[in-house]
Amino acid sequence: MSKVPVISIVDDDASGRIALSSLIRSLGYQPCLFASAEDFLASAHRNDTDCLISDVQMPGMTGLELQDELIHHGQDIPMILITAYPEETVRKRAEDAGAAGFLSKPFDGQTMIDCIEAVFARA
Repeated sequence: MSKVPVISIVDDDASGRIALSSLIRSLGYQPCLFASAEDFLASAHRNDTDCLISDVQMPGMTGLELQDELIHHGQDIPMILITAYPEETVRKRAEDAGAAGFLSKPFDGQTMIDCIEAVFARA
């Protein structure tokens, strides 16, 4: 039996985490929820996450800083960044660092599904 892919969600907004969790579960993936980048980095799921969805603006470590931290430690986890404040400079930095997606809140569920499916199609 093959392992169900793990998609970790890092967002300080509890309602956003729960909504994404429901969407991910409906697609047959295993969601793991974290209220902060620091919580994700300290968890065991840091090493078994197949895709990471992170908010950009969070207290403490931002989504971009989380992306930098993972790259610095050689962890190549496909990452989808989400933000309520879509700035072109932030999008460019995220994509230049290898982000698999950069979505503006509120985003359509199908847009997120397409992004997740693209990540697993590349794998």
